[in-house]
Parts: sequence; C-alpha cells; structure tokens
Amino acid sequence: MSYTPAPDRYQSIAYRRCGRSGLKLPPISLGLWHNFGHVDVLENCRQLLHLAFDSGITHFDLANNYGPPPGSAEENFGRILRQDFQGYRDQMIISTKAGYYMWEGPYGDWGSKKYLVSSLDQSLQRMGLSYVDIFYHHRPDPDTPLEETMTALDLIVRQGKALYVGLSNYPVEEATKALQMLRELGTPCLIHQPKYSMFERWVEGGLLDLLEKEGVGCIPFSPLAQGLLTDKYLEGIPADSRAAKPHGFLKANQVTEDKLNKIRQLHAIARQRDQTLAQMALAWLLKDPRVTSVLMGVSKPAQLSDALQCLTNTRFSEEELSRIETILQ
Repeated sequence: MSYTPAPDRYQSIAYRRCGRSGLKLPPISLGLWHNFGHVDVLENCRQLLHLAFDSGITHFDLANNYGPPPGSAEENFGRILRQDFQGYRDQMIISTKAGYYMWEGPYGDWGSKKYLVSSLDQSLQRMGLSYVDIFYHHRPDPDTPLEETMTALDLIVRQGKALYVGLSNYPVEEATKALQMLRELGTPCLIHQPKYSMFERWVEGGLLDLLEKEGVGCIPFSPLAQGLLTDKYLEGIPADSRAAKPHGFLKANQVTEDKLNKIRQLHAIARQRDQTLAQMALAWLLKDPRVTSVLMGVSKPAQLSDALQCLTNTRFSEEELSRIETILQ
C-alpha cells in the first residue's frame, strides 16, 4: 500500500527556531537510536515514520553506529525513505553523526578528518542520500586536535554533503572552543545534542547559557532517561522494557529502588497535571526556550502519540517546579 502523508500535518504543531539560524524544528523530533536496527521489525519502523511525519515531525535523527548492528538504522531508514517518502525529502530534516567506534583499524573511531569524512560518505550511501541536513561530531576526541575535527566539519559543508553542522556530548569548555572555531571558519554550529532529562542535568551547569549566548540550538537526547521517566517502571521492570533487553544502554541494575521512588512521586505530580509521566518529563524540558526540540526514541506508535500530547501543556507553576526540584534532589 502506498503512503500519502496527512494533508493537515503542519497545522497541529508549532515549530521552534533553532538558535539564531533560519531553520525551524518541531518541538518533538524522532530519534532512531533504538528500535530501527536489523534486530527490529521493519514494518514497525515504517509505522513509526509514517505517524511521525503525519503528526508534523519533520526531523529524523540517526548516527553511523545506530542499530544494532551498527549502520542498520541508516539502512532501514534509507529503505523506507525510498519506498514511502519519494518527493518529500525537501520537507525533512535528516541528521547523522560520527564519533564513536564504527569499523576496525585506526580510522574508524573518534574525530580525525579521515574518519569523519569517510563515515559520512558511508552514511550517505546507506541512506541513499546526496546530503544530510545536519552532521554532528558525536563526542569530543581527547587525542585529535580540535582544529582538525572542526575543519573536517567545515569541509563537509563546503563539499555539499551537509547543510549544517552540530556537536553532541561536548562539555562547556570544549564546546566554547569548538563554537568559536566553527564561527571563524565560516560554518557556525547550528545545534548541540546533549543528554538531558530530569535525571541528567549537567547541561544546566553552563552549557545552556553558552548555547543561548552563541545563538546555538539545543536538542536533548534521552529526555525520558531511556524510558525510566514513563509509567512503564512504576511497578518495577516489565519484561518488554529496555532494561530487560540484552542489548541497549539501560541496565536492570540502574533501576534502583531510590530511582523508582522518585519516578512514582513524579508520576503523582503528572497525574495532577492531567499528563502521563512521559508527557510531563518532555514538557519540563520544552518549558525552557533554549531547548529547540527533544529527541524521542519510541518502540511503538502509541508511545509517540502519547508523547505528542505533551505539547498541549508545557507551562509549570512555581509550586509544581518546586515540588519537582525537591523530588529530584
């Protein structure tokens, strides 16, 4: 069956400007870190992409190593793109990254120009694209000179392989230097992708202020703390959860009783707001105008539909914020 996008998809969502750029992003973006690899069901991937696009989500975020196995998320995304989204490429923001281990030998990891240029070439081939909209360096490299990595990002834009560049997982000090270098090269950084949620708040120690000052967007990943900030873990670890899977980054030993107690208290506040815990956790991030969009990773269409409902209420009273802060301390 051929796919025709919903005709009213742009009416239901308020797009947010990314820093001081000309680009706008949806407040919810779809991350393909999990659930889009060859270990997953392709038809489910297809349904998630259809629902996202029908809902006004235009931004789809990947990386070279997403899967598993590494590279398979880009392959599956490219396959569905060719089969279902012909003619809609220019209505999409597609991003990918390089910076973590991807292939053996000295040129398949970190931040050398050799690795970044080669990796993006491979990513474009897997997805069947001539360019991506955003290309990120996925993490700082302690051994490669920062100038080399930033020069590589600048080169990639000048080659026409990416329209914009971004950083991910860069602490304040490294981000400050990188932003200055990119600006001097003439390829300013568009966006920074940090890990940020109610349970992971390091960005509040100066990074958000830096991004605001420099006019750079912010798009947190893991906004639901790998699913912990959902109703799923209220009674412990369910069999179909990420914490119960053999692959992935959330381990069962991370779901402590203290964490579960906080989850239940936050859930109570969400109920008083007529929201699910996931909706409140997303709204809590989006209340900050420095946050351009949040990256959602979902395994089922119903989870994405639920998450989108957070947009109906992203305001918090001072009392609610105080209660949440007390729980999180």
